[in-house]
Amino acid sequence: MPYIATSDGAQIFYKDWGAGRPVVFSHGWPLNADAWDNQVMLLASNGFRAIAHDRRGHGRSTQTWNGNTMDQYADDLAEVIDQLGLTDAIVVGHSTGGGEVTRYLGRHGTSRVAKAVLVGAVPPLMLKTDTNPEGTPLEAFDAIRAGLAADRSQFYRDLSAPFYGANRPGSTVSQGMRDQFWLLSMQVGLKAAYDCVKEFSETDFTEDLKRIDIPVFVAHGDDDQIVPIQAAAPKTVQLLKDATLKVYPGASHGIVGAYEAALNADLLAFIRA
Repeated sequence: MPYIATSDGAQIFYKDWGAGRPVVFSHGWPLNADAWDNQVMLLASNGFRAIAHDRRGHGRSTQTWNGNTMDQYADDLAEVIDQLGLTDAIVVGHSTGGGEVTRYLGRHGTSRVAKAVLVGAVPPLMLKTDTNPEGTPLEAFDAIRAGLAADRSQFYRDLSAPFYGANRPGSTVSQGMRDQFWLLSMQVGLKAAYDCVKEFSETDFTEDLKRIDIPVFVAHGDDDQIVPIQAAAPKTVQLLKDATLKVYPGASHGIVGAYEAALNADLLAFIRA
């Protein structure tokens, strides 16, 4: 399997499909690159080189004890892009991956990247604070950590319902989709999963967003139960220099069903434009 060796010795797995202009995908917590398979296959089938990596601690990448931080995630993404020699790339991040992409662009600049896409992304800040009253209370993230520590397998099974909106009346989300979420989630190391909760919830991306000088497509479902929209996408576009916001009515956090079909079309259109 293909790997990138980082400067601290970690091995970062990546899949590299197709040929053409590179599009690099960063996945959400607690998943891995396989969560992007439909989009990677779509782009590789339409003349692009689609690349998706497993964040350290997740999937097939090294389960490091240290380094489960947003800065390190961004540095790992930079090493993937640099070592593969990518230029004029498009970077795409979902959820925590959207934070990873944002921190990468704020920390490493845009010399190798022409466009970015943030989907259901955690920036600017998920945590509720005095200056971010629309955010999610700390107690909710403490409950996530407690669930991981007590019985992570059952926790992931339960989390799959709000993740895909399977707890909503009339949901058509399949059991297979929920099972896939559980399967990918069980491949992240417990330490990495636990550490990452703090990183996606408490990292403030405000200054990163202000530094980004390329076009960014911001997509968010208005029924996102994991990263509620009111603290996320509308605030993000206000901080970006060149942003397009699209809100998907009734869409969940997980990319599935009619939401996935619409997002795939929009993603392809934005990348081709």
